Amino acid sequence: MAEFDNPTALVVAIHKARAAGYRAMDAYSPFPIEEVSEALHIHDRLLPILVFLGGLAGCIGGFALATWTSVVDYPINVGGRPLFSWPSFLPVTFETTVLAAAGTCVLALLALNGLPMPYHPVFNVPQFALATREKFFLCIEATDPRFDREETRRFLETLEPLSVAEVEED
Repeated sequence: MAEFDNPTALVVAIHKARAAGYRAMDAYSPFPIEEVSEALHIHDRLLPILVFLGGLAGCIGGFALATWTSVVDYPINVGGRPLFSWPSFLPVTFETTVLAAAGTCVLALLALNGLPMPYHPVFNVPQFALATREKFFLCIEATDPRFDREETRRFLETLEPLSVAEVEED
């Protein structure tokens, strides 16, 4: 893990690490930096797709539930309307769409972020306490196919960081 004192150095380091072939890495900063997610090639398209699919499932499920209860299970002729009076199903369909989309969003956020995660090995590095205040960190993970303990450390030192630390897993 390399420590930097400004966001520009962090973004430059990420670009150099990607150019060197590293892919499994993460960055930590005290505030969101749009260039970091672009540099890390974080694909943020999965969440909207999952939310759309959840909303679509809620829409279909709500409409099917209203249809089944009004037409098949408990048909009641109200005011001479046909049993399949679909405009009266729209409020239920809308509500189930929103409910399913919101529920999918919460569950997908938890799953995609790996939460809940009460412990992360980066907290073993003493300097990492400054990640919420003033320092920026680039962590190349050991799961990266190109990762070699000594070679990666030497590479991180070429990025001119304030310090390079090894993250120990307990």
